[in-house]
Amino acid sequence: MARPRKFDEGSAVEAAMRAFWGAGYEATSTQDLCEATGLGRSSIYNTFKNKHDLFGKSLRHYMDVHNAELFALLDADLPVMEKIRQVLWRAVEPDAADPIGCLVVNTAVELGPRDPEIAEMLRSDGERRLDALRAAIALGQSRGEIDRGKDPWALAHFVVATVGGLRVAARAGADSTALEAIATTALGAF
Repeated sequence: MARPRKFDEGSAVEAAMRAFWGAGYEATSTQDLCEATGLGRSSIYNTFKNKHDLFGKSLRHYMDVHNAELFALLDADLPVMEKIRQVLWRAVEPDAADPIGCLVVNTAVELGPRDPEIAEMLRSDGERRLDALRAAIALGQSRGEIDRGKDPWALAHFVVATVGGLRVAARAGADSTALEAIATTALGAF
């Protein structure tokens, strides 16, 4: 008879997500995951098939949490330019408790080109965010808040690329002044 689990799987996934977010997939060892989650190797491998499985669950958790925040903001009763400003400023002034950068961006660079399963997760996640941004931008255009002559898909892609660039710049050591300048310049594109 199998022994019942004595830990919260969701908390373990959250802790693993933060470990992967801070160091990346390859650089996060099983020992790092044991230390981050407080679990032993056997508990990790009995619950999650392997490191890749735990990483996939961690990445999905990251996407779910961050997309929920993004979608809530884009659905808020605010002018679209305020929504876009807040999207950019979340990258300029991230939560100090979070690792620097973005797990999605880091994963796209590290695993996207060589891991089809992860690449599909990234592609699907990217489409959802682009669709939500494009819809918000198109609504702003219909309200006269954004020039109707601009392509909402191009603007949505631009926002996603700018946020990714801000996350990479922060990870590379850019200070808040530089990040604010990038975000302010991006707002000028609208």
